[in-house]
Amino acid sequence: MTYEEALKYIHSVNWQGSKLGLERTQELLAKLGNPEKQLKFIHIAGTNGKGSTAAMLSSILERAGYRTGLYTSPFINRFNERMQVNGEQIPDGALAALTEHIRPYADAMSDSPTEFELITALAMEYFLREKCDIVVLEVGMGGELDSTNVIDAPEAAVIAAMGLDHVRELGPTMADIARAKAGIIKPGCAVVSYGGNPEADPVFAAVCRERGASLRQPDFSRIVPGPFDLDGQSFSYGDWKDLRIPLAGRYQMNNAAVVLETVAALRERGWKLSEEAVRQGLAATRWPARFEVLRRSPVFIVDGGHNPHGIRATAESLERLFPGKKITFVTGVMADKDVESILGLIVPLAAEFFTVRPDNPRAMPAQELAERIRALGARATACGSVAGGVAKAMEAEGSDGVACALGSLYMSGEVRACFPPEK
Repeated sequence: MTYEEALKYIHSVNWQGSKLGLERTQELLAKLGNPEKQLKFIHIAGTNGKGSTAAMLSSILERAGYRTGLYTSPFINRFNERMQVNGEQIPDGALAALTEHIRPYADAMSDSPTEFELITALAMEYFLREKCDIVVLEVGMGGELDSTNVIDAPEAAVIAAMGLDHVRELGPTMADIARAKAGIIKPGCAVVSYGGNPEADPVFAAVCRERGASLRQPDFSRIVPGPFDLDGQSFSYGDWKDLRIPLAGRYQMNNAAVVLETVAALRERGWKLSEEAVRQGLAATRWPARFEVLRRSPVFIVDGGHNPHGIRATAESLERLFPGKKITFVTGVMADKDVESILGLIVPLAAEFFTVRPDNPRAMPAQELAERIRALGARATACGSVAGGVAKAMEAEGSDGVACALGSLYMSGEVRACFPPEK
């Protein structure tokens, strides 16, 4: 099987759709000899910040000398991003060989696995073959019934910032969503929660009590911001002084505080994470499409914010870095998101909008999005492609303006492709 054949198989119609439940993943993993039971994990759920938190933790663990797997979704530019070992994406040949290995087991199942379930099982087998000491595992959606939750008690269960998202699948209220995400909390594990959500926090505390799991939360009042610019920011947190992260978003200091609390929890469980490893790991973190600066003249930023909570964080970061400056936005959204709330947060910052349709069946047509924006009193032009929207935004901003592409991670790869890395 070639790499192209492997991707065609993984993305084939046989596996399309989303089905909550663990039975299919458990069956497939059992056929593979249960590789997940021979691995250790940090399991990360939440609405926003899961990926950034996972990237920081995996970077720290790698600097501490541990062979570290990282499982995330969705990918930005290339499928192989979804599973990495020590920062290296799975090679094409390895992905092809693993897919060929897993294919007969998946084909023989009477209740076919979904694409995400298939990929999760494939990743577990990959991390075992790569002899990972620990795997940083990001939930796909929810927690309790997400296919990543087939694992036994993790070294730490981390719950990132909470917001209303996936309400159709997880429930209409914040408490419903919290209960779904609390499913990753298992008896005896360490739990680190972002906190600060009056509806979700009591749910997490109650589940921890029921399951005998320890719970810790960061105290964001202990964050002391330092110098910041487009290259990142410095900050202190409690006893941690003058830390540096190469991530420009204001919200990343909060995510880093969650990471530092997780470091403390892991140390209590015997993981050797020196101060040097933590500092170097944070400073070396790379995470694309999360307030990522792609160009500086004019400034062009891409951010994968796609729900009101995430967009609010992006807006705060833009106001912090460019006070009083009007921004040109390239925007595309999924039609099932809270579009009115998203637009309400960014219209006040906007000079104008160029709307696009991300490459996803759920995406809102660019013309419809433009009409929604005009109804709010802002200028908006519908574009035929993401690349076209980026080109128009760059032209509108000249050499000293600021443009930002946001609204969906599904368009971030196309945006990034418009800015090839400088040689």
